[in-house]
Amino acid sequence: MRKMNGEEFDELVSFFDSMARTSWLKGIHDSLKEKSGSWKELHVLDVGCGTGRLLLRGAEEADRLVGVDISSEMVKASIQQFFYHELSGKSEFLVADAEDLPFENEAFHLALSTCVMFLLPNPAQGIKEIHRVLKEGGIIAMLNPSEKMSQDSAVLYAKEHDISGFERTALLKWSNVSTRRHRYTKDELTALLQDLHFKDVIHTEVLGGLALISIAKKEQISPS
Repeated sequence: MRKMNGEEFDELVSFFDSMARTSWLKGIHDSLKEKSGSWKELHVLDVGCGTGRLLLRGAEEADRLVGVDISSEMVKASIQQFFYHELSGKSEFLVADAEDLPFENEAFHLALSTCVMFLLPNPAQGIKEIHRVLKEGGIIAMLNPSEKMSQDSAVLYAKEHDISGFERTALLKWSNVSTRRHRYTKDELTALLQDLHFKDVIHTEVLGGLALISIAKKEQISPS
């Protein structure tokens, strides 16, 4: 599976920012924020931060907010977003690869990743990197398409929930990319996370089961 590069996303900043403001993805982001718990005094990382809208949800609580994206234009948009909200002093945005994060071990309390891991040729490598940069007991919170996601199921969901216009287009584009990349059952995601030393895995179905929010806690690896 081919690895995607930053230039492929540079021209999609407006699309992804608009997608983050759709009613269906806003609702998912709200749910993920709630399930990730309080961000009070935490150092929070968003891997594949896009234009920074998910991090904004806990910006007043957190001590430090860091976003990385493979697209330099997404990073610029996030910097501008946080400058506009007068949050530049507690935030940092960097161009970086999810499979090779530029941070020391155990630097963050919470790591978010929405609509990213399933795009990687090897999602396990991205999750390994998140494990490395999380503190002991730190939380990973992800959003990934489930095995139920497809063009047909997304069309049906949009029809049943009266989703139209750009909101429908964005949902169908996500479904198309999902079918070409990785989709997961709850059991598959649980096994993947447990294999990579996460515990207390909890999945929540969203979009009528077409996608999954997954929350898990870092398990310390015993020295061999």
